[in-house]
Amino acid sequence: MIEGLHHVALICGDYARSRAFYVDLLGLRVIAETHRAERQSWKLDLAVPGGGQIELFSFPAPPDRPSHPEAKGLRHLAFAVADVEAAKARLEAAGVAVEPVRTDPLTGKRFTFFPDPDGLPLEFYES
Repeated sequence: MIEGLHHVALICGDYARSRAFYVDLLGLRVIAETHRAERQSWKLDLAVPGGGQIELFSFPAPPDRPSHPEAKGLRHLAFAVADVEAAKARLEAAGVAVEPVRTDPLTGKRFTFFPDPDGLPLEFYES
């Protein structure tokens, strides 16, 4: 029945800051950007290489949501990267706090976690 993952929707607290993070720093391609004046909000559709999309929404004064890798609900959003150390270094050079690289004992692949501008846990996972 399910053919694949279409999109993940995120609500950000500061649209410009989050747009820069996902587009300029992570390198996701903009598919469409729509300002919805009646809702005082933006919707940014981003292409994730390999398929799928991220929908980045802004709303006036969205409430905080507790979001930690071990909390109930979304644990994290993971992106496949060829070189975890290089991806980590790029984020750190931009001032993003990145956890030490670890190795998944089940797959032998390397990975690391880091927050987006609103604290959403993201992961780079070795492809």
